[in-house]
This record gives sequence, C-alpha cells and structure tokens, in this order.
Amino acid sequence: PGEFYNIAGGRELTNKELTALLLEACDAGWDRVDYVEDRLGHDRRYALDFGKLAALGYQPRVGFEDGLAETVQWYRDNRSWWEPLKNQA
Repeated sequence: PGEFYNIAGGRELTNKELTALLLEACDAGWDRVDYVEDRLGHDRRYALDFGKLAALGYQPRVGFEDGLAETVQWYRDNRSWWEPLKNQA
C-alpha cells in the first residue's frame, strides 16, 4: 500500500552525548540526571538510515544541535499548551 521513510539528521549519538546536548540546551548540569540500571534487553544503538528519503532529495535543513535548541525553546514558549496535557497523564 505505501512505503515507510526514516527521517533522520544523519548523525548518530550515544545516549550520554544526547543527554549532554540536552543539558546544554536547557542550561542544566549533570546533577539533574538520575542514573538507572539498563533495562533487560535495552537497545545498544539508535540509528536511522534515511537513504530512501535522501534518494528523493531530502537533506536535513537544520543541524541536530540547532534543532534540539529550537525544540527546547518551543517547549519553554508554549508551556500553556503542553503542561495541561502533562498534568492529565
């Protein structure tokens, strides 16, 4: 019926690298991180191949760090939208 396309930024990060970038974007330190044991069968790697989409001309328009910073800022600017949803969960 249709096809699936992975949308990715073309960059692979470890969970620790991603956490460091997120902490930086949030102006927060490692003291905000709670370390937990890995769950049984946890994923060792997260990587998306956007080759099919690239063949159609797709290229990321925003770098990962910039996109992450923009996402954090969106959440800061739109608390009135997402906080009620969080409180309902």
